[in-house]
Amino acid sequence: MRKKGRWLFLLFIVITFISGAFAQETLTLTLEQSIDLALNQNPLHLASEQRVEAAQSMMRLAAASFFPSLSVQGQRTLMEKVMELEFPSMVPGEPPQRMEIDFTRDYQAVVALNIPIVPSLLSVAGATQARYGVRNSQEGVRQSRQVTIFNTKQAFFGCLLAERFVQVAGEAVEVAEKHYQNIKSLYEVGMASKFDLLRSEVQLANLKPQLIKARNSLEIGKLGLKTLLGIDLDDPLELDGDLIYKPIELELSSSLARAVEMRPELIQLRSQNEMSRKVLRLTRLSNLPSLNIAGTYNFWADSFSFKKDTWTNFYAVNLVLTIPLFNGFATSAQTAQLDASLHELMLTQKGMEDAVKLEVRQAFLKLEEARETLFSQERNVEQAEESLRIAELNFAEGLITTLDVSSTQAALSQAKTNHAQALYDFVVAQAELDKAMGVD
Repeated sequence: MRKKGRWLFLLFIVITFISGAFAQETLTLTLEQSIDLALNQNPLHLASEQRVEAAQSMMRLAAASFFPSLSVQGQRTLMEKVMELEFPSMVPGEPPQRMEIDFTRDYQAVVALNIPIVPSLLSVAGATQARYGVRNSQEGVRQSRQVTIFNTKQAFFGCLLAERFVQVAGEAVEVAEKHYQNIKSLYEVGMASKFDLLRSEVQLANLKPQLIKARNSLEIGKLGLKTLLGIDLDDPLELDGDLIYKPIELELSSSLARAVEMRPELIQLRSQNEMSRKVLRLTRLSNLPSLNIAGTYNFWADSFSFKKDTWTNFYAVNLVLTIPLFNGFATSAQTAQLDASLHELMLTQKGMEDAVKLEVRQAFLKLEEARETLFSQERNVEQAEESLRIAELNFAEGLITTLDVSSTQAALSQAKTNHAQALYDFVVAQAELDKAMGVD
């Protein structure tokens, strides 16, 4: 028995050690740490960074047309028909003589070199588009970064707001529980009615589901934040932060100017506008000649052997001038298409500027609204707390009913809820304004 007990003890120690080793640590994050995680792990933001690499590869591909090209080609003739020539006989009366002549070689190898001296303007246009494509993809990363930061802030602040709601609901339950116990004590000594006792009990029961709902909302908010940050949904998460009012001083006119200058969407449109103008000019000049140097070095033989005098060779260097004369009106069609696209971009840019200015103005109005609401709610919470203190004293003196106390408790909970909501609205309005102005 003693031996069996020792084995059970060792098994208990092993299980305890394994459980401790695999226990999940609670991850505690500040707002800055959450933003860093989102920028490094959010799949949608990482996908935008990959588009930059793709655009850079396209630029290198477009630049390849300006460099010399060198190729090697080998050929093996599988089937051929030998040329037969007929010569008149040198002897009168004799039939003509026939002779087979093989002008081909069964094995051929060609080394070809092409050097562009004056590349075609279509190649220049392609390189221009690729260069602007890199710039636009980089602005796309900036836009994705700003959206990711805003979404992270909104989710983080949403979790802090949910924590405030849990706190407010918990305090309401605690106050209602205290009031219920007070009435119960009074009822037991005959100083409170049965109605007051039942009323306080119902009030307490009605507040508990609100606490459960607030806790569930907090868990749902954390799941959304984990998804944004690229964290496993089963990992425990705690937030290190609070909803705090920090006054800011901004001017609407300067904010509008900064938004027009810094918003990635507008920078992309201006870049596309500039690119379209350059491509349009190059397309109109696409009928200009191009000049290349082309060289080939040939080896051929009738047998695949490296013996002396088996292979013969020759080479040719050509100066190739290409002058486009007629391409079926393709140039005029491309010019018309680019011209229409340019006008479309100009109208789109004007519409986007108006939309950005509207977004900045809306963020300003939300910020002012949240600020005024916050100031009013701070005073409201103080008054509601004082009202509850007076109501509890009056109830103890028998001057008011339990219904009056319950109404005062509900008013305090609502005031704290409104105050927390106003704080959340203010910090989110700040984040919206940063995003509207294109602030990284």
